[in-house]
This record gives sequence, structure tokens and C-alpha cells, in this order.
Amino acid sequence: MQFEGTNSYITTSDLEVAVNAAIVLERPLLIKGEPGTGKTVLAHEIAKSTGADLIEWHIKSTTKAQQGLYEYDAVSRLRDSQLGDDKVHDIANYIKKGKLWESFSHKTRPVLLIDEIDKADIEFPNDLLQELDRMEFFVYETGETIKAEQRPVVVITSNNEKELPDAFLRRCFFHYIKFPGPETMAEIVNVHFPDLKKHLVSEALNVFYNIREIPGLKKKPSTSELLDWIKLLMNEDVSPQTLRETDARKIIPPLHGALLKNEQDVSIFERLAFMARREGR
Repeated sequence: MQFEGTNSYITTSDLEVAVNAAIVLERPLLIKGEPGTGKTVLAHEIAKSTGADLIEWHIKSTTKAQQGLYEYDAVSRLRDSQLGDDKVHDIANYIKKGKLWESFSHKTRPVLLIDEIDKADIEFPNDLLQELDRMEFFVYETGETIKAEQRPVVVITSNNEKELPDAFLRRCFFHYIKFPGPETMAEIVNVHFPDLKKHLVSEALNVFYNIREIPGLKKKPSTSELLDWIKLLMNEDVSPQTLRETDARKIIPPLHGALLKNEQDVSIFERLAFMARREGR
């Protein structure tokens, strides 16, 4: 199993090395980076590139580690016993398999995505240490041990909302996805909009990176927001000349709602534009 990127996902050599190192070491690949840098999509592309099936476990603030293994539905069993249902005699009927169980029992080596692990409780990573390390767990209700027939490729993403425990980090191969520079970003845009004129791409990227450099922004626009903005520019037939005349430090760019996602950042632009107009008098 070797990852070399795909036609729809622009990678760096460092990222490819990290993915393949995690595959060889059979350790979870922990991916961090700014929101919108393609952390979640990476798991999809690894599966596509290697021809593996993808199993996704999206973590929420209420998610418990046990849910990734299995859940025992005692309430349903009690109800069925009161109704005289014969299936109550087999407790396996009330065991719901979790995403780790699915990946462990998969016929071929899958890619398992544990997305945004830092959203869960601080103890969540610790509760999965042994299972991810040994690739097995015990089902107390049935007395069976579930062991991975072949270790899945585990991709774990984090937005750094919480610090992860050292014991958990020790078991992972780590990679930080740096925010793409202009050249890499132009390649990404070209993948999504191959027919877009280079002049429009160039001017859009100038505005985009100027916005990201403005101090005090609460949320810098990400790659996904740039792609949304370019799609709108194409739909509204905004010319490169219009973008060239837009100084991102003085004038709010057209269709800025795709780039600026809160009133604080819009207010910063409005103040900059006001000060620029006043100084220009």
C-alpha cells in the first residue's frame, strides 16, 4: 500500500512521506493544521489512491470512546423480553458495532478516519490507547475478543482545540499541514477550476493572501473559502481588472461574505477603508 496523491488532491512530498511512514509503521497518522487545509479530505484521497475502503468516525463533543468499539442496547433487550421475543436469548442481537469494530473486521485493509478527535472529552484519546495500539478489544457481553485481521490505516485529524495526551501522541506518527503558499494554492485552484483564466487566478490569490496578512482577523479565510469565493467570482463574471483595483487593506473585496465569516473581521475592513479614504482626501 503506497500513497502518491491523486489528480484531485495536491500534496507535498513531506505529506506523502508522512502518510507512507504511518502505513509502514502501522501507527495512526495524526494530522493537524488550520481548518480548511484538507485534513479530512486526506483520508478520502488515501483510500482513493490505494484502492481501500473508507470508514469514517466523525467525533462530536458528546462522543465516547466506547461508541467506537460497540454499544450494548440493554433497553431494547428488556423491552423484547417483556414482549416474549425469542431473539432475547442471543445477546449478540443487541450489540451495535462501532467504527473500530467495522475496521477491524473488514475483509480488506481499510482506511479508518477519526475526524476532529480534539472535539471530544479530554479522556477520549486515552480511552482508545490500548485498542489502537494492540488493534483488539474485548466484548464483555459476549465474551469474545475482536482482533484486527489486518491493521487499518488510521488517520486522525485535530484542529488543536484541546491538547492531546503525551501517551497518545507517542503512539502516532505526526504531520502538520502547513497552509499552502501561492504556487501550491494556484495548483489547487487549477484542479477545481481547470478552465479558469490565469489572470483571474493571480488577482484572486493576491487579494486572498493580502486578506490573510491583515492583523487582528478573528478567522483567516481558508482554502475551502477561497474556492467558494472563486466560484462566485466566475458566476458573477467579475473581471481581473476589478480585483486588481481592489486593495484588500482599503476596500472590502467583492462577494466578501465567502471569505469573511464574522462581523468582527468585516468591521476591521470597514475601519481600514474609512481610514484610507480619510487619508486620501
